[in-house]
Amino acid sequence: MGLFSFVKDAGKKLFGKDDAPESTQEALNAELKDLGLDASDVQVTVEGDKVMIKGKAPTQEQREKIILAAGNVDGVAAVEEEIEVADAAAEPVFYTVKKGDTLSAIAQATMGKASKYHAIFEANKPMLSDPDKIYPGQNLRIPQE
Repeated sequence: MGLFSFVKDAGKKLFGKDDAPESTQEALNAELKDLGLDASDVQVTVEGDKVMIKGKAPTQEQREKIILAAGNVDGVAAVEEEIEVADAAAEPVFYTVKKGDTLSAIAQATMGKASKYHAIFEANKPMLSDPDKIYPGQNLRIPQE
């Protein structure tokens, strides 16, 4: 249960800046479904540039991916979540991509080995479709061993 900050003007464009909160909520729900994330037991609400997610997720991994999928959207500055998980582990570890970063460099900095970049890529599927397609301001899930 926490509040996570995101870069407001970076991410996937799902809606316009002046869209009504209801259509923004619908767009976010559709994005979660399109990504194949199990968000059937969560409720998404939007207040300005903040997304609130409440409910239950089947796993810690799904919880973290739901947070990232909602936060890595253009126009979202924060995600506040109250998602219950049966297998709750430690708080998620996220990394904000900086200009010039690669998954190898991020793996070296966060996991101690550049060769572990593939673990970061796998941990961020389906939001990432290619290890070379990351952008500044994007938040990535760093898997914990």
